[in-house]
Amino acid sequence: MKSFWYYDSPLGRMRMAGDGMALTELCFDDKAAAAVPVDAAVPAGTNAPVRWLPVFDQTCRWLERYFDGYIPDSTPPLDPQGTPFRLAVWEILREIPYGVTMSYGTVAARLAADRGLSRMSAQAVGGAVGHNPIALIIPCHRVIGADGSLTGYAAGLDRKDWLLKWESEHLF
Repeated sequence: MKSFWYYDSPLGRMRMAGDGMALTELCFDDKAAAAVPVDAAVPAGTNAPVRWLPVFDQTCRWLERYFDGYIPDSTPPLDPQGTPFRLAVWEILREIPYGVTMSYGTVAARLAADRGLSRMSAQAVGGAVGHNPIALIIPCHRVIGADGSLTGYAAGLDRKDWLLKWESEHLF
């Protein structure tokens, strides 16, 4: 059974979900209703069941360190649910360093190389990035357009802009 907890960040309230072993969701609460439901028995956007899990303590410590301007020194256990394709994309995102961006096309090229393919669709990568269930820790905000423009962020481009500026100015 999944449980929920909340964290008040400088960018708004965040909702986290866990299964007792790992973090399965982290999103801005105003977007929770639009997020992929974490449990069909509990409608997205509800406050139940709210129950503290050890992974929430680890996630809150990660978020506090991040928003204090430091690179978190440990990552809570993660268990994002998705297709093998999405999981592969999200794994590449986890390798993007703080304060660095990568284009959708570059992520696609990396994935193609990892799979021994000549090319991969940047559009398909964009779809996977857009379905990332664990914001910030799986840093989909670091993925930008080929021309360097800020494109597509489920939590809003204003938050994406803030996060990228925050990382380039504070995290070291």
